[in-house]
Amino acid sequence: MVTYLDGSRKIFRHGLEIDAPPRLGFIVDTSPDQVPACIVRDFLFLGSQDCVRRSVIRKYGITHVLSVGIEMPPLDEDEADEDCKIEGKFIECLDLPETRLDDVLVVSNAFIDNCREVGGRVLVHCNAGVSRSPSIVIGYLMQRCDQSFLQAFGTVKTKRPSVQPNAGFFQQLKQMQT
Repeated sequence: MVTYLDGSRKIFRHGLEIDAPPRLGFIVDTSPDQVPACIVRDFLFLGSQDCVRRSVIRKYGITHVLSVGIEMPPLDEDEADEDCKIEGKFIECLDLPETRLDDVLVVSNAFIDNCREVGGRVLVHCNAGVSRSPSIVIGYLMQRCDQSFLQAFGTVKTKRPSVQPNAGFFQQLKQMQT
């Protein structure tokens, strides 16, 4: 299957080109997922947008939230208070194989580095925490923690088994180690 920049998808079988059925462009998140995976002890967490709740932020001591491709969900009014101040950053990133991770990683790594420098804890999330945000965390581990692609992917997959970067992200991350 090939996904084009306009979002159209084609299936190629036995020399034939067939239109793929339409889809939403993201994984539909049907069950709450409010437990972020701790990727780097006491520092780097990975999850879905469901983790952006005051109760979760407090429980894990999150000070920074990096939202990848989806704006950070607002805290409910009854959840907003002075004890729950977090620094947030939104980075545009479509979950398409054609999306280039290079520029996204420059911005995301700088935000994560800043969090580490001030002794904070960062939650990296996207919609479902399956493709975009894991790709950013894998890239961070490769570029900042000197892990190979297999080490970084293994670390993230072990701690959050549902991760599945799209084919383009997977290939780009593999190529980063050369």
